[in-house]
Amino acid sequence: MARASKSSAKLKTSARGHSPAAAVEAVFKAYPPPTRAKLLALRRLIQDTAKTTEGVGRIEEALKWGQPSYLTPETKSGSTVRIDHVDGKQYAIFFHCQTDLVETFRELYPDKWSYGGNRCILLSADDRIDEAALRHCVALALTYHLNKRKVHAASPSRRKRNSA
Repeated sequence: MARASKSSAKLKTSARGHSPAAAVEAVFKAYPPPTRAKLLALRRLIQDTAKTTEGVGRIEEALKWGQPSYLTPETKSGSTVRIDHVDGKQYAIFFHCQTDLVETFRELYPDKWSYGGNRCILLSADDRIDEAALRHCVALALTYHLNKRKVHAASPSRRKRNSA
């Protein structure tokens, strides 16, 4: 299972006494240089994807479990997305394990990345990532609840109950 490195976990704990933005910045500064650049690029990709994905609205950056996390507090359209350094030159994008998001990504992109159970997409700082595919996965996560509401509202049994 993918886990954050002990050294970055220790530094994240020390960032808790700061303002939320300062705490997040402290976490990014604590990452090893090879993965820091990749994680900052991933942060921009998440923020840009949120801006260009219909229904997401403003996203909030915060620390959840000591990891930079991206939430949709205004629209509640999505599931929280977290990023972190894992080990060596590996980093990951984490998703809520009780969703079917990682299972969906595995079906859509079986050979694109490594996956950590039902929790994350594992990436390497040495690899070039398929940005379009990763944006698609992030957009699916940021609209997870919105899409579930649409499916639920369109289900035939729901329509029958509403028309009765």
